Amino acid sequence: MSVEVRLDHIVKAFDTTIAVNDVSLQIKEGELFFLLGPSGCGKTTCLRILAGFYEPDSGELMFGDREMSTVPPHKRNTGMVFQNYALWPHMTVFENVEYGLSLRKLDKDIRKKKVHEVLEVMQMPEYADRPVNKLSGGQQQRIALARALVVEPDVLLLDEPLSNLDAKLRLEMRQEIKRIHSQAGATAVYVTHDQQEAIHLADRMAIMKDGSIIQVGTPREIYRFPTNPFVASFIGETNFINGKIQSVSNGTAEIETEVGVLQSTTIYHDFTNGETVTCCIRPESIHLGEGIAEEGPNLLRAKVLSATYLGRIEEYHLALAEHLTAKAVLYNPRTHDKNVGDTLSISVSTEDVIPLPAEAPYSDEEERQVL
Repeated sequence: MSVEVRLDHIVKAFDTTIAVNDVSLQIKEGELFFLLGPSGCGKTTCLRILAGFYEPDSGELMFGDREMSTVPPHKRNTGMVFQNYALWPHMTVFENVEYGLSLRKLDKDIRKKKVHEVLEVMQMPEYADRPVNKLSGGQQQRIALARALVVEPDVLLLDEPLSNLDAKLRLEMRQEIKRIHSQAGATAVYVTHDQQEAIHLADRMAIMKDGSIIQVGTPREIYRFPTNPFVASFIGETNFINGKIQSVSNGTAEIETEVGVLQSTTIYHDFTNGETVTCCIRPESIHLGEGIAEEGPNLLRAKVLSATYLGRIEEYHLALAEHLTAKAVLYNPRTHDKNVGDTLSISVSTEDVIPLPAEAPYSDEEERQVL
């Protein structure tokens, strides 16, 4: 069973610090929904409110048509997967997975059937009698998922479940979580600060900052149409060029910048002539060298400051002006014909220049200060 989850104007403070500030969200039944943001943004507090570990100071929390704000954790029918797995080291795999069913006092045969069914979903039935402390990190993570799913939760809660795994295993477990969620069909809320994890897995996501929701949407919507520079820089890499709106009409804007006039056909904010904006240009949208037309919009000259070959891509650090640099990415680089010191022609499609309100982008320095 899965339910719709709704948060209406949820507020939670600790002493004088407001951790969750008037958050409203609607999470669809059966959706894999991500809460994403830098450390200290309030995403884990939101998850703990959903689990019942924290009671909101104000606002309404609904699971389907049930108000849950004051319902204790053990009466919510949620399943929780923790960052550190939280498995019982003295128990076998079977006993760990069975634990929640035992607390619910289900018949022994029913418990046995449910445990074997969920271990089949995890593709780990042969591990039932093995001690959990003899399992690898990825196997322990699957068992933690099994324990959360076996109780058939209305809502599955995942608190950075892959953060303790190495890079290769994280990639493998992403695929597993997607498969397992698809089979289980549970409404799931997943907390992480890993942008790639969220883009890879999420049906939809909410970007948080300072306890507030900044933007909600699908990974494609948020990557292609960020609401402001903070979101643009938090979700993926990007380049920023500041400028002023020279003219805007019929879905097209011309922006005066230090590298010349840039033209954009991706206009989803209400701008006025003379308004200061920040143009977002993703590294993969910068076209380098050969095949660039001699005339047209958004033609620029750039000097190669560095080139880094990474196999499937090559990254270029470019100087566009005296104090303005940009990153560009070339996919499937077959030859190395762009050297440090070379001056290149580059271009950007008008739909890939995204003017945004002039606000501060995300900086990982903010996260280091929180930590």
